[in-house]
Amino acid sequence: MDHTINNLIRIEKEIQLKVNQSNLIIKKPKIIAVTKNFLMPKILPLINHGHVDFGENRVQDAISKWSDLKHKTSTIKLHMIGKLQTNKVKYVIPLFDYIHTLDNLKLAEKISEEQLKKNKSLKIFIQVNVGREAQKSGILPEQLDTFYEQCSNNLGLNIIGLMCLPPNDNNPIRHFLEIFELSKRLKIKDLSMGMSNDYLEAVETNSTFLRIGSKIFGDRS
Repeated sequence: MDHTINNLIRIEKEIQLKVNQSNLIIKKPKIIAVTKNFLMPKILPLINHGHVDFGENRVQDAISKWSDLKHKTSTIKLHMIGKLQTNKVKYVIPLFDYIHTLDNLKLAEKISEEQLKKNKSLKIFIQVNVGREAQKSGILPEQLDTFYEQCSNNLGLNIIGLMCLPPNDNNPIRHFLEIFELSKRLKIKDLSMGMSNDYLEAVETNSTFLRIGSKIFGDRS
């Protein structure tokens, strides 16, 4: 069996154990296999295994890797997890199913415009700058309510959840819990939290989508 499948199965077992041990976890999260910097021969074993959720952070890479396969295989769900520029939105709408990095109003307006042109609605996460870090993108928590209303009500976007990249302060649970509380306030159910180094902490705090790359594929070289 391919090592990527073994790694995925091991992670799934770890997650299931966490779910079984807690009465506070609402549902088992989905795993987004982050395939950036990996070519299709490395990814195909997971597809053949039946995995459906994959994440890319560069639009051009995603187009070259996934366009043909997505056309042939309707079960695959592609997640845009990287910084998205407005001039790339027209390429994202036809190919992707989810956007995890909505972080400003100009981008929201462009997504709304392109979705109307292409008659397609993606599932979208608002990226929240939970650590209030100047070097990171995202909506500040205190501005989230207004931004959510603009996106959902004024622009008609299908906002399904919140995404965060917590600070590297060795305490991700504190930040994950803040995002969980914000989602409850907005009455949205999905949370894109947790990567290869903190996915088990994210499971404990009710993440519904985990973005895992190196723990599945190994280090990128």
